[in-house]
Amino acid sequence: MSNNLQRKYGLFTAICMVVGIVIGSGVFFKAQTILQKTGGDMPLGIVAWIIGGAIMLACLLAFAFMGQKYEKVNGIVDYAEATVGSDYGYMMGWFASTIYYPAMNSALAWLTARYTLVFLTAVGMPLSAGSNPVTGPECMILALFFMAFSYAVNALSPKLAGKFQTSTTVIKLIPLGLMAVVGIAYGLINGTLANNFVTPVQMDGVSSSPLFAAVCATSFAYEGWIIATAINSELKDSKKNLPKALVIGGIIIVAVYIFYYVGVAGGASNAQLITDGAQVAFTNIFGNVFGNILNLFIAISCFGTLNGLMLGTCRGMYSVAARGRGPAPKVFSKVDETTDMPSNSCVFALVITAFWLAYFYFANLWTGDMNGQPVSFAGKPFAFDSTELPIITIYLMYLPIFFQWIRKEKDQSVMRRFVMPILAMCGSAFMVLACIVSHKMACFWYVILYAVVMLIGWLLDAKNRKK
Repeated sequence: MSNNLQRKYGLFTAICMVVGIVIGSGVFFKAQTILQKTGGDMPLGIVAWIIGGAIMLACLLAFAFMGQKYEKVNGIVDYAEATVGSDYGYMMGWFASTIYYPAMNSALAWLTARYTLVFLTAVGMPLSAGSNPVTGPECMILALFFMAFSYAVNALSPKLAGKFQTSTTVIKLIPLGLMAVVGIAYGLINGTLANNFVTPVQMDGVSSSPLFAAVCATSFAYEGWIIATAINSELKDSKKNLPKALVIGGIIIVAVYIFYYVGVAGGASNAQLITDGAQVAFTNIFGNVFGNILNLFIAISCFGTLNGLMLGTCRGMYSVAARGRGPAPKVFSKVDETTDMPSNSCVFALVITAFWLAYFYFANLWTGDMNGQPVSFAGKPFAFDSTELPIITIYLMYLPIFFQWIRKEKDQSVMRRFVMPILAMCGSAFMVLACIVSHKMACFWYVILYAVVMLIGWLLDAKNRKK
């Protein structure tokens, strides 16, 4: 085994990774959530998508400038280390490896399973008695399968993983593009679109701070682009191609999301979309058969996002071990000469993702039975939304990086040194505020878990800091 990864990805693959990692799950999963949080207020929902997209683009541009200056092993860890210091770089890498990457991966494994089962049950596959395709045992078993398969593809054949990412990016744009174009036309013709824009839904569960809650929900849909920086040491001419991939990919993402959201509004009433999600719009517009086929495309696109997330997850521990930091750096920095992948880091990724999948299920989905009474952990202490809070945390951790970039990089232009980093800082701070306002007490329980995990990471690195 060696300790170096080879440069094997080009610009087009990098763009597909940015677009493919972000698009494919959150837009289907969170569009319904945003409608629920805003009470079906379509204009407010669009404003939330625009604000979330603007924050993402500001951060993208700020990191794109850093990508032209810093390059080592893993983008975000490189930037944290170069601007704030080696200890902060290590803690950023530890957080990404133990919380950020695997928490998102677990949610994506479930989403892939969910849409796969929606498709299979529609074509006649039976489920066990009383089982639910969203929360039942079949869904969780299938989620475990998708998680393990995505791990195997990335760990054993990174080139195949890159090609798979490219192909699924193209595939996932099919249902999004169709819904955007056909949905808008359909809604304009029958008046559904105009009606949805002026008719909110009277319902329980509308957030007391709908804009904050909706913007917070967009964080999951827009997140993932930073994971593309994990391959900067494997990207050909990365100082030139990584910034291009980030900016081009980001613009594509924002445009696709907004047009898709409006297209869905043309396919069903706000009340139907809040209750049944985007599937009802697909069925209304394209019919039962073709609408269900599009569910398969959605499942494939979710798996493409899972594949891209696993790409970053597998490199997580390697990114800190390659710097001689964290637990057993000699073990986790080894690269298999046959697969050109950090195999031990990949195994760690699989184990920690399995833990977060179990947490996601019990904290958000599971409803058990005790003495004839339904029991759920949702809303209980330490039961928080693992699809949003870890993402908001990374926005908080961006702030010192942007601040130090402004303080240190005196040779940069005004735009690069001040304008974009300050905009990115404002956007990141807004995300943190939106999270606190919308999640309230759940933030407290999450912070406790976050503090414990980070303390463990700090203690495991004690010997390395003394060297």
